[in-house]
Amino acid sequence: MIAQIAVITAIIATVGALFSYMGGATQANAGLYKNNAAIKKTEAANQWNYFQSKSTKQSLAEFAHDLAPEDKKATYQSKIDRYEKEKNEIKAGAEKLEAEATAWDKSSDEQLHQHHRWAQSTTVLQVSIALAAIALLTRKRWLEYGMFAMAGVGLVVGALAALHI
Repeated sequence: MIAQIAVITAIIATVGALFSYMGGATQANAGLYKNNAAIKKTEAANQWNYFQSKSTKQSLAEFAHDLAPEDKKATYQSKIDRYEKEKNEIKAGAEKLEAEATAWDKSSDEQLHQHHRWAQSTTVLQVSIALAAIALLTRKRWLEYGMFAMAGVGLVVGALAALHI
């Protein structure tokens, strides 16, 4: 019993270390992706501010067009048309940046979920190791079975993490 538990404990500890590494990596990725989302959101906000400034210029050109004499209306109409075209281009860019921000947010959420799975798996494996120590000290067979059961649960949760479930 003692040799068997010692070997199994070493294996569980090794697997737990690998799962712990994966948990840290996915946590770092989640933070990085969230940062990328924030950058894209800021860039989109900047584009929307630029869009707003073009809208204001267009409104002023429309106002000037309405008040201008007939010979000047064509000049203001060309400005109105130019601002409308520029606004459409800016709007498309801002919407693209918002979509990128949403995609980064989604990736971050997925990584964070996977991180939680890795952390859960690592925790269960650590409990399994603790049960192994208690089983060795008390020489209780049911604690050894508990150790195997917890190790199995830890492996299943680790498999769920690996499969992104």
